[in-house]
This record gives sequence, structure tokens and C-alpha cells, in this order.
Amino acid sequence: MEVFAVPGLPEFEPGDDLAAAIEAQVDLRPDDVVCVASTVVSKVEDRRQPLARFEPTERARSIAERLASITGSTKDPRFAQAVLEESTSLVLDAPFLLAVTRFGHVGVNAGIDRSNTGGQGVLLLPEAPSESAARIRAGLSESPGVIVTDTSGRPFRTGQRGVAIGWDGVPVGRDWRGERDRDGTELAVTVENVADELAAAANLVSGEGAGGKPVVVVRDFEFGDHGTTEQLFRDRETDYVRQALEAWEYGQSGPAEKGVREGAEPKDTADADDHGEHERGGE
Repeated sequence: MEVFAVPGLPEFEPGDDLAAAIEAQVDLRPDDVVCVASTVVSKVEDRRQPLARFEPTERARSIAERLASITGSTKDPRFAQAVLEESTSLVLDAPFLLAVTRFGHVGVNAGIDRSNTGGQGVLLLPEAPSESAARIRAGLSESPGVIVTDTSGRPFRTGQRGVAIGWDGVPVGRDWRGERDRDGTELAVTVENVADELAAAANLVSGEGAGGKPVVVVRDFEFGDHGTTEQLFRDRETDYVRQALEAWEYGQSGPAEKGVREGAEPKDTADADDHGEHERGGE
């Protein structure tokens, strides 16, 4: 399998033809998978918005005030309002905002970015990333698979990694259930999240910061003769970590508070208005 970044892409603006820009720089094959950073998708879809557009509600002001008291730094209630408007619910409102986006992704600050904006407001995630992936794919003559990627953290591990937030023309999962392991035991629960794995592979070569590349091609990936799945986001009913976080209150007494004190150092992570961990150049 080969993974390479597409060179020579321009700075993207609202209304630009992303598919045409990609095809001008690389000869694609039908079995390629094109991984596109959500930041450039958001830019061509005009998802860069001034903070002045978001009029803070009382809830947003309360959230900002609480986070400011936790972090010791001022928090903009307009940013908190942007997170609320881009979310269906908050899993956590302290010591940082962990939100469920309108398309099902759970991420810090609903994935809203304050980098890659030229200091002009915020960059929202695409409204419907799978629909975005389908439009990009439709514009590519060879109709390769397309994955819209973002970067995010994950529970129990440090650092960021690439994840899929939208897809078209490629299965989300490789379903191993019903197959057998080396000892002949039938696999009962194993579903491999191929979309996330491809996004993570793309992130390895796309890079971060000013020198990053927003589009990556995965070539000669072999899915194999397996069943497929199309569910990317876990249902709330079976997401027990999410349920536990929703029931937890930051600063409560007892073991939960002890876990926070000894764990993630909340003053370093409580950030309601800075989601700049997935900066990529060339976007």
C-alpha cells in the first residue's frame, strides 16, 4: 500500500472546485482512496464565520464564565455559543466542551477551529461531511473512494490522530464476525474501523501546521473478501463511556474528582475557544 500527499494545491476559498484542483495535480485510479482534510472542505463550503455572528445566550455566557474560572483565562462566550449551535448536545461542559455534532461526531468544541482562518473568526466543520465526500467523488473522473478527515484526541491516550468524519465509495468497516482466528475460534464481535485507519494513515503524511498537505491518496489498499459495515459513530445506547461522562460532574467530590486531579491536569485541557490542534498548511 502506498500513501502520498497531493502536491501543489492552492489556498482554497469559498466556491472553489476541490475535485478539479485535486485532479489537476494527480492521476487517480478507481481503487484509490482520497483523504481530504475537513478544513479545506469547510473553506470551499464557506464555513468560515465571524464570531460576531454568534450572539451569546445565557447558557453560553455561563459556560464561558465557568471555564474562565477553571482555566484562569478569559473565555469568549461567542465561541461557546458557536459550539452550542453546531451541536445537538454537550457530553461535557467542563473542564472543556465535548460536543456531539449534528452529524454524530463527538469532539472537543464540536470540531470548531480557530486556526486556518487568517485570524478571521472560526472555521466550522462541514455541515454534512458524507455529503461533502459524495460531491467530491462525483467530481473526480475515476470515482475513487473519498474520506473527509479531521484530527482529534481519544480517551485514555495522549496526542491527536486522524479520524474519518465523512465518507463515500469506501466501506466504513471490515466485518470479521463469523470468520475464524488462527486457532479456529469464530470471531463474534470484531469489526475493524477501516475508515479511521485510512484517515490515520493519511494524517501520517499530510503533516500539521504551515507545511501540511490537505489531500492524501491511499493507493493499492486491499479491503479483502470480508463483510462490510457502514456505521461510523457509536450509538449512544451502547456508548457506555459517553453515558458515564454525561452523568459525571466536573469538580464533584469522591473518586471522580480524584481521577481528574491525578489525570489530565484540567487547567491544561480546559479550553473552550481553542481547537487549533489540527492545523494544516496549504488549506
